[in-house]
Amino acid sequence: MRYRTLGRTPWRVSEISFGAWAIGAAWGPVDDSESMAALHRAIDLGVNFIDTADVYGDGHSERLIAKLLSERPGEHIVVATKVGRRLPQQTPEGYTRANLASWIDRSLKNLNTECLDLVQLHCPPNDVYYMPEVFGFMDDFVAAGKIHYYGVSVEKIEQAIKAIEYPNVQTVQIIFNLFRQRPAELFFQQAELRRVGVLARVPLASGLLTGKISATTAFAEDDHRRFNRHGEAFDRGETFSGVDFETALKAVEELKSIAPPGVSLAQFALRWILMHDAVSCAIPGARRPNQVDDNVSAVDIAPLSDAMMASIKQIYDVSIRALVHHRW
Repeated sequence: MRYRTLGRTPWRVSEISFGAWAIGAAWGPVDDSESMAALHRAIDLGVNFIDTADVYGDGHSERLIAKLLSERPGEHIVVATKVGRRLPQQTPEGYTRANLASWIDRSLKNLNTECLDLVQLHCPPNDVYYMPEVFGFMDDFVAAGKIHYYGVSVEKIEQAIKAIEYPNVQTVQIIFNLFRQRPAELFFQQAELRRVGVLARVPLASGLLTGKISATTAFAEDDHRRFNRHGEAFDRGETFSGVDFETALKAVEELKSIAPPGVSLAQFALRWILMHDAVSCAIPGARRPNQVDDNVSAVDIAPLSDAMMASIKQIYDVSIRALVHHRW
């Protein structure tokens, strides 16, 4: 494993980390014993950063991570969680001091800790980024010793750029993958300038970039890849990165054709993300140990050549850009 500095925090985090949405809910059936095995395998392989949220399985993901921490005493594991999606309706008025305090207290209990490592506002409404009092509340929670650091998880580039104007925003979690390349433009430059950590979320485009999904793949009723393809439940960009399913499958075949021999498409996709120095870590999800193995192996792949990077960009420009670049 290799490690990168997480913004202005004192932490160096694993380049491939662990996204814990899938072990919570909304990805079909999960088995807690397999989830725990996957978490332990990740730590065994050098992963030291886990990303979760209070709404993943209504706290189930956080509680599994608390169990992991109790079983790995003394090991340095940074846990990032997210708050805000517990609101019945996403309105800026819901981001009050009292609501934030109640969400943070709930995560403290779920994670069985006295202070949360990193708390991220969980894709709040656009107007929240223009409410300095919300970020002042977060400063107060730091001063009170409830959280060490805070950041944001965003849908749009513009939100990320606005968020890092607040001096104590330490991290931005943003969708960045072979199908969502726009962050590498202005935002990465601004993040590096301000020494803000960048967490690349949805790095495998909801599994599309594993190359294991086909037109006949069946998704469970409680899997967002079935119920949110058109943004029915939350932002469309969270599912398959907002790319039309059939179009994405064709692009996947093109990407497979240029991946190095012996390298899985997932490893190829993760290695592409790590080619960008502004990225602190990629956070692919995993529900089984073998998925962890495949993801973590991406750090051992040689840097991609200029010609390969150019081929990837061409596939994006021709097949994907018009669908997503202007939207997020």
